[in-house]
Amino acid sequence: MTVPVRVSFATSAVVDLDELLTYYEALLVPAVGARLLGEIFARIEALKSHPDRGRVVPEFGQENLREIIHPPFRIIYRRDKARVRIVRVWRSERLLKLA
Repeated sequence: MTVPVRVSFATSAVVDLDELLTYYEALLVPAVGARLLGEIFARIEALKSHPDRGRVVPEFGQENLREIIHPPFRIIYRRDKARVRIVRVWRSERLLKLA
């Protein structure tokens, strides 16, 4: 049996999620933003039990930097032994860059 890992959020991911809601509110479809946010959080919640389910981020090729694709978003996370840290939630057509 897999021991659940802790999930935390980097400030950058929190900003991304806030911007997602703001974007859909500006389009006058806040329900779409709320639905997508709920779906994204469901995917993130599943990482607690299955932290290695995401693929390695192709731009970096680092085993501990993974992503879950939830069209049109990429949920980027850092996988440590006992923790998953969500670092970005970006539109899937964007390429990642190290800060």
